[in-house]
Amino acid sequence: MSENLTLGEEFAPFHGNGALNGSASNGASNGAANGSAAGRVSVCDLVEGSHVTILALRDFEVRQKKNGEAFLQLQLGDATGQVRAISWDDVDDRRTLCAPGAVLWVRGEFKDDQRYGATLTIRELRAAEADEYEVEDLIGTPDVPVERLEADLRELIGTIRTAELRSLLEALLGEGTPTWERFREAPAAKYYHQAFRHGLLDHSLSVAQAVSAAAAAFPGIDRDVAVTGALLHDIGKTMAYNDDPVAIDLTDSGRLQGEIPMGYYLVRSTIESIPGFDPATAQAVLHIILSHHGTHENGSPVVPATREATLVHAMDNLGGKLGSFDRIEGELADGESWSRFDRGIDSAAYFASRAA
Repeated sequence: MSENLTLGEEFAPFHGNGALNGSASNGASNGAANGSAAGRVSVCDLVEGSHVTILALRDFEVRQKKNGEAFLQLQLGDATGQVRAISWDDVDDRRTLCAPGAVLWVRGEFKDDQRYGATLTIRELRAAEADEYEVEDLIGTPDVPVERLEADLRELIGTIRTAELRSLLEALLGEGTPTWERFREAPAAKYYHQAFRHGLLDHSLSVAQAVSAAAAAFPGIDRDVAVTGALLHDIGKTMAYNDDPVAIDLTDSGRLQGEIPMGYYLVRSTIESIPGFDPATAQAVLHIILSHHGTHENGSPVVPATREATLVHAMDNLGGKLGSFDRIEGELADGESWSRFDRGIDSAAYFASRAA
């Protein structure tokens, strides 16, 4: 359902969660001319003025102006960042281009407005031709090579001394297992942090490494339980997100069940397949998974009630916020050191290294 907006809300920063529906079309509104990627700019290189670019559709909404007329609000991106785009014209025709994974040729006017933020106003839009782009230019990747991430994960698992926890980790993250193959490829989020291929591995490993380091500084923490819980806390995302790196979105199961219940069920069923698994250890790990969002309001069925769960929640929250800083900095124009308010960190971000 479209929203009825006030005049100011028409230009509100994009935070849409609209489902990606519709089918792709080879038609182009405004008779967009066939073009090539020559001269196209990446999101990070957008400056005020006219541009031709090729970007992947991340999300979109059909919205309404105060007078009832419809417009399209899109979230477009490539490997360097994301940008909000607005299409005021030919809404019905352009709506047919908004399919999951769509790669779009865009001619538009970019402006970084002090009030409404960075926006690309679309003048021409069509589906991009296969020879006009490389998929690798449209999807983000971790800063660390995935082979290094995997090696570090194997090394960390090797430090777990509790046999049943090692068995659990090998059953879920062992080389060649179906869960591992998906865990290695999956994103950590749709937008705010590590929203790219291998993002779940990147995020889970960094949280687990931080938990491992912090466990030595605080008495009373069962390090093996905490590290195991950290590695598995987001494993439900292997099922909650799709496998399209160009258009990350929740699966039907992810929407209907949620990543925490899905992860809880997967870990619990795996534990139950391991003979003699200690019930107290099982409960400790499962509590971490159920409570890692920290509050009921943020989606956790229970709040952290153990040292280990409290530590994992704290490091997960920290890892997500720091991941947001990476995304925010990548979207800043050259010469900018301050971002606008960002929901991922509940603040604007400042980067001293970019300050003049």
